[in-house]
Amino acid sequence: MKKHNEYLFVYGTLRKDYKNGMYHILEKYADFVGEGIFNGILYDIGEYPGAVPSKKNSQIVKGELYSIHNHKFVFKKLDEYEGYSGKDPHYMEFLRKKVSITLINGEKYSAWIYIYNRSTNGLKVIQSGDYVKYCKFKKQLPSNTVNI
Repeated sequence: MKKHNEYLFVYGTLRKDYKNGMYHILEKYADFVGEGIFNGILYDIGEYPGAVPSKKNSQIVKGELYSIHNHKFVFKKLDEYEGYSGKDPHYMEFLRKKVSITLINGEKYSAWIYIYNRSTNGLKVIQSGDYVKYCKFKKQLPSNTVNI
């Protein structure tokens, strides 16, 4: 695993194709490393997704890996955006943790990720593990259609 830099894996509204206003933080203070996956389950939790780790290799979340410059500043801004304070994890919707990320070319990295920290009971699983693809697909379907 590569360990010389701080890395961040994003899987939802911070991905470049999602066109979120907070993406400018990554544009300015990070380098895109590549597309990758982590073993997890992706949920639709409303206005954004939430991912939780999985031990099954068949359950993956797709996203983007970034090498972070000025990581104290970047994580301060993104922690605020994600509602993560690092103080009392019981009350936070997301926790920032290190996980193993595998790039498409097979390289492995240890990277920070924001993990969903609430119950997933009743939430819709995004089977493809790809939030951007899911959002594009969802906008083309009537609201009562089964999502990917």
